[in-house]
Amino acid sequence: MPAAAVLGRSTDASSRLSPASRFAYGAFALPLAMGALPLYVHVPRFYAESLGVGLAALGALLLALRLADAVVDPLLGAWSDRGPPRKRLVALAAPVLALGILALFMPPVRGEGALLPWLGLTLALVYTAFSLATINHNAWGAELSADPAERTRIAATREGIALVGVVVASIAPGLLGGAGGEAAGLPRFALVYVAIVAVGLAITLVAPTAPRVRSADASLIAGLGNTWRDPLFRRLLAVFVANGIAAAIPATLVLFFVADVLRADGSQGWLLAVYFVSGTAGLPLWTRLSARFGKAAAWGASMLVAIGAFVGAALLGPGDVVAFAVVCAASGIALGADLALPPSILADVIGRRGTMRGTGAYFGVWTLATKLNLALAAGIALPLLDALGYVPGTQDAGAARALAIVYAALPCVLKLAALAALVAFARSSPRTRAC
Repeated sequence: MPAAAVLGRSTDASSRLSPASRFAYGAFALPLAMGALPLYVHVPRFYAESLGVGLAALGALLLALRLADAVVDPLLGAWSDRGPPRKRLVALAAPVLALGILALFMPPVRGEGALLPWLGLTLALVYTAFSLATINHNAWGAELSADPAERTRIAATREGIALVGVVVASIAPGLLGGAGGEAAGLPRFALVYVAIVAVGLAITLVAPTAPRVRSADASLIAGLGNTWRDPLFRRLLAVFVANGIAAAIPATLVLFFVADVLRADGSQGWLLAVYFVSGTAGLPLWTRLSARFGKAAAWGASMLVAIGAFVGAALLGPGDVVAFAVVCAASGIALGADLALPPSILADVIGRRGTMRGTGAYFGVWTLATKLNLALAAGIALPLLDALGYVPGTQDAGAARALAIVYAALPCVLKLAALAALVAFARSSPRTRAC
């Protein structure tokens, strides 16, 4: 393998895209990111508080749908390798996603007996459309270039636009709701979202069409089996899962940490803004470092930055808001690497034999792992906090210290495990050093 590829530098100028083409491809990441936040964060509260659906029934329905959604992702990915072009699949999913979000937040029925089946049917459609669009948008990006460095630039562009979408979606419902708050703002947000999806899709449809190798496997299960049997992919997936859980634990606990450790309830909004803005700012840094030193080396360096930040967070206490803002900035910079480099490395793994075969199946499993990371983070952190005696709103110093340890120290342990797995991945084959 050429040394330039080993370092992640461009090896084929013809595989490079213009900045305008990268932006056009990445534009649809904005509505995807904007849809994810209300879909996974606001729906439970909206249906419980604003529409009066009972928590037990709502929780059972959401659990069943989210489990089914996760299981379906690999099948959607494998099917996509046999289906229409990626661009067409994204275009087919987009209106279902937009109208589904509108239906979720402007239901034409009232009463729990009618709202539950409405929510179930609508969420099933939206989850499917969201997964289909996400898997094929990511796979399309992986197939757009055979150049390792260009793959990172494509992923960084997409994820930078997605971060903008997250920030917009986090503040838009409150702003649109005015005095009525998020409950009044969410239906208005859904109306605006339809237009944003239309604009984002129109821009993305002018992006280059990626060459695609259709799956030769006889069945979906055979295609998924080939993905799981890829030892290099399994090693990369182990890194991704360990690192993903490490990142998801602080995301799950940050609101508790700010309120009960820092005693700074009300500061969450601007602290999260620091985190996401720093993530966006960090993307060019990791893109350049990966081109010079290799993607695995750059990703490993970002893990060390995150570990350093969270070691500092474990030492904080009441009033240390400015210090925590520094932690948010440092961990946000590290987030940029977590967003841009893993999908770029995955594209290198898929194409290491000279063909991008089964890209949809790989990204379907990858999407499943992303969702499991979030579920496992909550499943690990929340019961552990309960066992340590922490209760939200506590004034007990010992319980707050337990929260600080779980919030900051546990992710450091998982990051170290991910770093060890990354070193093993990078050493596993001469080809992996191209990552």
